[in-house]
Amino acid sequence: MRTKAAIASLALAIAFAAGARAQDYPSRPITMIVPFPAGGATTTLARILSEHMKTTLGQTIVIENVGGASGSIGTARAARAQPDGYTLSFGNWASHVGSGAMYPLPFDLLKDLEPIAFVANSPLWIVARNGFPARDLKEFIAWLKANPDKATAATVGVGSGSHMCGIYLQNSTGTRFQFVPYRGGAPAMQDLVGGQVDFMCDFAGNSLPNARSGQIKPYAVMAKSRWFAAPDVPTFEEMGIKGLEMAFWHGLWAPKGTEPAIVAKLNGAVRAALADPLVQRRYIDMGQELPAPAQQTPEALARHHKAEIDKWWPIIKAANIKLQ
Repeated sequence: MRTKAAIASLALAIAFAAGARAQDYPSRPITMIVPFPAGGATTTLARILSEHMKTTLGQTIVIENVGGASGSIGTARAARAQPDGYTLSFGNWASHVGSGAMYPLPFDLLKDLEPIAFVANSPLWIVARNGFPARDLKEFIAWLKANPDKATAATVGVGSGSHMCGIYLQNSTGTRFQFVPYRGGAPAMQDLVGGQVDFMCDFAGNSLPNARSGQIKPYAVMAKSRWFAAPDVPTFEEMGIKGLEMAFWHGLWAPKGTEPAIVAKLNGAVRAALADPLVQRRYIDMGQELPAPAQQTPEALARHHKAEIDKWWPIIKAANIKLQ
């Protein structure tokens, strides 16, 4: 009986200490790791979010850019951090889905991260140089089939979202074309505008300004419904090609084992940010779709994260892309 009483007392003490920590949280600055170099869209989204979250939490949130290996280096640092709520992982499809199928990660993307909230979503789309002969998606696919391996597709490196999108397009349409890797989205878009490459499967928010200015022509959005930022551009399904959907989404995680009360506080801060009209406007101006409130929960992010890994890992592994 004494042993049972001692165990019960210990459990109560642990629960009390955990509750006290959660109640005091946060008592010092929080680090939000962005697993890409500074200056990109992912960093901008993280900064917009963190600026509002700090007003809710009452603490500074420091953005730390840790780039390399499709985001896996920075994500690994966050996954191995103390699960105390002071190190967070902000990432996207490349860092939290694609990297796991291409690199031998020292952690598990699903088991070693605690989901906090689904933050933003933007589709990918097919955009081409203005001089490309096809007028719409049907003519584009027909041209690729009639001219195998003649078209060039810009990518942001081997294994990137744009590369995987291109492989997905090939597998789904029975087409073949050459990939041209670039170090980043900016030089790839520069060559597309200049006519040095034929087309690109791009993060739509990146190339929206070029499409709006008439420097490139969009063929189709890889989403279930039309994109609010370019409502005149059809989806693949509208053009008779079913199942071609790919989005570049962002989320926020903590290390596994972070106390539920701390996760709840962080989720509440994210929800407050996404409900703010100024944050909404800034995200929308970047072509980001905000998830509905019901999709902003940790559980919703966990479901979406697993579904994306289940969908994309077989595609990536079938393409035999292995990076070291």
